[in-house]
Amino acid sequence: MNGRMRVAAASLLALSLTLTACSGTSGQASTDDVKLTVWSWDGTVEAAVEGFQEEHPNITVDVVNAGSSYDEYKALDNAIQAGSGVPDIVMFEYFSIPYFAIPGKLTDLSEQAAGFKDDYVPAAWNNVSIDGGVYALPSDYGPAAMFYNQATFEKAGVTEAPTTWDEFYEAAKKIHALGDEYYITNDSADIFMLLSLIWQAGGRPFDVDGTNVSIDFEGAETTQAVEYWQKLLDEGLINTEIAGWSDEWNRALNDGTLATQITGGWLTSTLPERAPDAAGDFRVAPLPQWEEGPQVGAENGGSAMGIPEASQNKEAAFLFLEYFTHGDGVQTRVDEGAFVPNTKILESDEFRNQTNEYFGDQTYNAVLAQASENVATGWQYPPFFEWARTAYGDISADYYSTGNGSLAEILDEWKTQMTDYGNEQGFTVK
Repeated sequence: MNGRMRVAAASLLALSLTLTACSGTSGQASTDDVKLTVWSWDGTVEAAVEGFQEEHPNITVDVVNAGSSYDEYKALDNAIQAGSGVPDIVMFEYFSIPYFAIPGKLTDLSEQAAGFKDDYVPAAWNNVSIDGGVYALPSDYGPAAMFYNQATFEKAGVTEAPTTWDEFYEAAKKIHALGDEYYITNDSADIFMLLSLIWQAGGRPFDVDGTNVSIDFEGAETTQAVEYWQKLLDEGLINTEIAGWSDEWNRALNDGTLATQITGGWLTSTLPERAPDAAGDFRVAPLPQWEEGPQVGAENGGSAMGIPEASQNKEAAFLFLEYFTHGDGVQTRVDEGAFVPNTKILESDEFRNQTNEYFGDQTYNAVLAQASENVATGWQYPPFFEWARTAYGDISADYYSTGNGSLAEILDEWKTQMTDYGNEQGFTVK
């Protein structure tokens, strides 16, 4: 028995003992026939089912796409409240885990997953660790990176990918000089992009301790990132009319008039479909740095899977959760296109040396693997961020359509609304 198997066996024993102690809850003998329901919008999860069921023929896994993340969270809340229809495993964006974990709606997996921590990059493990508990296991990851169209860069006279944000600014001016339709990137109130800049700069605007939440957008590092992005917006170097995931966005990426995307590494899986004519032109680079020196990264997206406290099949649920986030199912999902935060994958030569013709045969996985390891830790989201991100879009809509106001003013109003909402929901927010 190798080390990983010993850890898994010990963890499952611990889980079994825990569930046995919780008589009247959800445990069942591992030989009983069990049907698991998994809510996930990630198609690679279903790819792991066949291998799992071969190892556990008494367990049937039904993967259900419960809709968008918003729809899924709402359906889960409704099912928990009704006491009926609660799935056994649920997919969560990292920022949404505190919303379910803090009120006790998710199972604390601390004991079962005690030996898993080193298999994930630190920032991903940080995302699932709340108040000393572990409430999910990381399943995919979005290290922030710069996807850039090398042909557009060369056309503008930018011979190398910017390595600092000052160089990014200079490249933005050269690219916009190609014509009114050319921009280095777009931003139409993308809060995750702005937060990734703040994250990388060292800002930590949210601090969560149980039900106590503090919000501060006035820290020096936060201000540095906000003022920098404001400068590019004020000088008209960012396209504020093209919304992400729109047909216009696809067109601009396709014809090269949008030269970069600052986003999560998951874009590798969808960019070729959205910009097929740009095949061979795009490359992947690390985030530009605020200062020369050690590389510091941030996160933009990613998700984890947890077991609702109300699940009636926790023992079997953890078996499957372990299989596809930590065990043999991980490689199956990687083969299907998943970008995972597991160090055994990210550090492997097979993964890092993989090339893709769309990205000019670049070993792009090596860039994204390093970006994953560079993600700074210590970031927290408030437990009501699902509501907050919608509120940010509403607050910032006028600025992005008229140019009236500033990012600082938007963030100040956002803080006010989040404070009011959080306090109404029973949190102590200041």
